[in-house]
Amino acid sequence: MPKGSPELTASRKEEIVSACERLYQTMSFKEITIKEIGNVTSFTRTSIYNYFQTKEEIFLALMQREYEEWSEEMRSLSEENVIMSPEDFADALARSLDEHRQLLKLLAMNHYDMEENSRPERLTEFKTAYRASLDSVRGCVTKFFPEIDSERFIFVFFPFLFGVYPYTVTTEKQRKAMNDAGMEFKVYSIYEIIYSCVIQLLGGEK
Repeated sequence: MPKGSPELTASRKEEIVSACERLYQTMSFKEITIKEIGNVTSFTRTSIYNYFQTKEEIFLALMQREYEEWSEEMRSLSEENVIMSPEDFADALARSLDEHRQLLKLLAMNHYDMEENSRPERLTEFKTAYRASLDSVRGCVTKFFPEIDSERFIFVFFPFLFGVYPYTVTTEKQRKAMNDAGMEFKVYSIYEIIYSCVIQLLGGEK
């Protein structure tokens, strides 16, 4: 790591992660390289290695940032409300994640390879952010629905999130393949599928 203030180091890492995020909006994970990221930052490819050793570490940092932002929203939701109905909570949670499509897209990636190709300290930083997201959602469920088993909610809801993006965003190639295969496939919005899941877990709208 090059010498510099913690603030400068954080700023440079943020620039790299933000560049990766911009590229990921129009390119696939496979297409994006550290060279490509370097082309849209003020860094050379060699300089990027001072902060991230692999492309996977940069993507992991991007997902970490998404989790941190979402966790803060969930903590604010708990702090700003005394009570919430299942319908209101499902609405708030679905809207929040609908605004974090980047997180849902990242969740649809191969986490095993991403984590295996990241240094232990980078992985620990990511897991800390992931744990915060678990805690923030668990805190909401415990506060608003004390009769609900919050651990069961977490156990079902978080794995469910890994499949939201593929079920709500399809390419023309995928739609054609499904039509050719004779599949009847209705595409739901991110809001619809998350709202439905949360409502079922909370027993609302019976």
